[in-house]
Amino acid sequence: MLLELGEDSYFVPTMRWALSSPTNPGQRRISEPHIAPTINIDLPGPFFLTFYPSHDIRINYGAPISGQTGRLFLPFDALIGAKLTDKVQLSLEGSVPIIKEYPVYNFKTELRPRILF
Repeated sequence: MLLELGEDSYFVPTMRWALSSPTNPGQRRISEPHIAPTINIDLPGPFFLTFYPSHDIRINYGAPISGQTGRLFLPFDALIGAKLTDKVQLSLEGSVPIIKEYPVYNFKTELRPRILF
């Protein structure tokens, strides 16, 4: 928790690793960590701001793909949302590449409804 930023503010770094074991000699070998250093900032009222809510930072240790000049894909990724009720949230995420040595996407948006049980 980051109480100095707000009651619902927090920092959660997570990582998952995408791996493949190709059975066909012509298949591409995949080995890339997907990283999300998520920081959520509680804003006044029902609003919140989250940086890196998705695992979009990637480092390609596998076989190169078309257009790849290096291993790193580093986007600027942010989400703004609102708590509509105690159990319903709505947020909008947008992301653009900062470093695109390893091409993943040019622009990404996600609209996220969330219902808490």
